[in-house]
Amino acid sequence: MRSRLLARTRRIFGLDVAPEHTVAILHGDEPEAPGLNARELVALRNIRWFGATGSVLMAMGALGAGAQPVLQNPVYGIRVLSLPSRMLTTALTMTMTGTVMVVLAWLLLGRFAIGTTGADAPPRRLSRSQLDRTLLLWIIPLAVAPPMFSRDVYSYLAQSEIAARGMDPYAIGPGPALGVDHVLTRTVPTIWRDTPAPYGPLFLWMGKGISLLTGDNIVVGIFLHRLLALAGVAMIVWALPRLARRCGVASVSALWLGAANPLLLFHLVSGVHNEALMLGLMLAGFEIALRAVESTQPIAGRQMWYLVAGTGLMALSTTIKITSIVSLGFLGMALARRWGRSLRSLAMSAALLGVISAAVIFTVSEVSGLGFGWIHTLGTANAVRSWMSLPTSIGIITGFGGVLLGLGDHTTAVLNLTRPIAALVAAFIGLRMLIATYTGRLHAVGALGVGLGAMVLLFPVVQPWYLLWAVIPLAAWATRPAFRIPTIAFSSLVSVILMPNGAEFKPFTIVQASIATVIVCGTLILATRNRLPWRVDAGAETADAARGAYAESS
Repeated sequence: MRSRLLARTRRIFGLDVAPEHTVAILHGDEPEAPGLNARELVALRNIRWFGATGSVLMAMGALGAGAQPVLQNPVYGIRVLSLPSRMLTTALTMTMTGTVMVVLAWLLLGRFAIGTTGADAPPRRLSRSQLDRTLLLWIIPLAVAPPMFSRDVYSYLAQSEIAARGMDPYAIGPGPALGVDHVLTRTVPTIWRDTPAPYGPLFLWMGKGISLLTGDNIVVGIFLHRLLALAGVAMIVWALPRLARRCGVASVSALWLGAANPLLLFHLVSGVHNEALMLGLMLAGFEIALRAVESTQPIAGRQMWYLVAGTGLMALSTTIKITSIVSLGFLGMALARRWGRSLRSLAMSAALLGVISAAVIFTVSEVSGLGFGWIHTLGTANAVRSWMSLPTSIGIITGFGGVLLGLGDHTTAVLNLTRPIAALVAAFIGLRMLIATYTGRLHAVGALGVGLGAMVLLFPVVQPWYLLWAVIPLAAWATRPAFRIPTIAFSSLVSVILMPNGAEFKPFTIVQASIATVIVCGTLILATRNRLPWRVDAGAETADAARGAYAESS
């Protein structure tokens, strides 16, 4: 009886489960491949410019349909630049059309990133430099455009101003601290005007510096916050292909699914979310630390510096948003496995990483002058009921069903039940992934991605950009269609259904813009049917004519 109970317990926690019966089946080695042929290079050029055109349309439409500030709108009153704000349906159509074009271009690019094959030929992929140039071309228009898809950057500015004035942003919200008529408070979403900051001290410390430089200038403040986001994106682009190579995955396919994902372009670059900095620091630190953990040399000297520096960067990411703290657990398990898979190695790993992380977090909290009040405001976002959150959706649907049946609205009571259950399930999945890392059944990068994925799906609040917490690390590990196809489909769907102003337009305006977008995009597809690879054999007749000229430029 005892042996059966022990065996069942070991199986539940994944201690004796074969890899082919777990999420390990999502991974398969994906070797690097030769470059594209001449015909595919022409198609790549056309895809690149199709996506860039969409990005420019988004930037232009954002002048009227984006998340513009209530005050200090820099284009207000300018004869040409303010035109989109006076033609809202047209501006929304431009933004929606551009959004669809970027998503379509990303999907077409995927054929050359994941790999194309011919009869009796090896798979072919675009080169890293070709993907980098494409990504840069798509990012630049969004980097100079007004914010889109979210108004969180205005909360960043207001909370940073509170810190700059010497008040505690973890104890008071923008409304009470600055006044509801203050220029920085006016554009903060109403739901967040009276709530304290839920972000870590490093982020608000940097925001405090921005506020001291810019004062009440909203435009310059947004630009500097976007530079922080772009720095985070740069770290993602640096770390992701290196992590992919550690997992035996093609660096270009990982970059395409992770860094070129429309969710990243639209929400981290255009939306200016601090997830860019959090993910960038976390992944860069993970890569540097793994240089020591996966090295064949003893962890001493340079290898120890790699471990300390990587752990320090990962700890810094937790002072942007606390979510990334889970990554330290997966690094710790990988380190314990390196040191011999024993209780002693677990204790040594936990002690070393714990001391480094605690020192970094304590130093940032104290030196910034913001203290540890951020620990008490981590649940601020739970005020939102997100349809993308599984436990929240179940609670809302159940409560609505109770109303229909005449039993009353018990939504809050059901949420108080579903959310703790979901948290326990997420914790259990995370524990299994930690054990899988410790036993060597999963690579630490893949286990981290699965653990974060469970956290995201079972979180009380899920915003579209939260999906990147899991998608980006998993892009470096998971290669099977069972992961890639749903991820591609969901990323595309979520990217095109959200409104660019970070709120909602009037239904009639949305309907008009949607119809116009469908017509315009359908016309574009017909017009480019011989230039873009909408079909596998598309463009074969026209490619040969431009082959020589483009081969030299690429």
